[in-house]
Amino acid sequence: MKTDQLLDLLAADTRVVPPNAATRRLALAVLAGLPLSLAIVALDYGIRRDLAQVAQVPMFWVKLLFPALLAMAAFVGTQRLARPGVNAGRPVAFGMALPVLAVWTLALVAWWLAPAAERPALLWGQTWRSCAFSIGFIALPVLVSSMLALKSLAPTRPAWAGAAAGALAGGAGAAVYALHCPELTAPFLAVWYVLGMALPTVAGAAIGSRWLRW
Repeated sequence: MKTDQLLDLLAADTRVVPPNAATRRLALAVLAGLPLSLAIVALDYGIRRDLAQVAQVPMFWVKLLFPALLAMAAFVGTQRLARPGVNAGRPVAFGMALPVLAVWTLALVAWWLAPAAERPALLWGQTWRSCAFSIGFIALPVLVSSMLALKSLAPTRPAWAGAAAGALAGGAGAAVYALHCPELTAPFLAVWYVLGMALPTVAGAAIGSRWLRW
């Protein structure tokens, strides 16, 4: 086939892509994956029975909102990276880093103010062995659905797009896991929640670098 004929063939199949296609597909992906993550927590882990009482504790909202805010920023970054030639942008990177930095700051203050004998309990809590892996497991439905949405789009930075989708899934998974988690100390959140969100982020980058290539 001659070059001119190939160009004519490609031009004949040109379709207008809606400007918000990436946002819509990713939003649908999150809406598909998030109920499954909630089901995992409700059926396998169990929602805290004292949720109404613990909701009056400020650290509960820190535990819930800091991964949720990170997930929101990662959603913006993912839908930007889903478009060819578009960077996530510094505001998005700052939006993802800010919740983590805030929790790290709270953790340092809590560690500094606590008596030395109480510090290990603040860091290790009761569930440090399972927390990070639980968050990674709960994040899987959102990670899979987000990666499928990205596959149908046109990311030109596949590793970065996969990492952003992983961060989105990790933040969503950590926020959902917070409905079960008994821990309420900033040092615990700063280490084990952040590690739990890092797992799907790294997995997303590794998968995206290969699977999202054109």
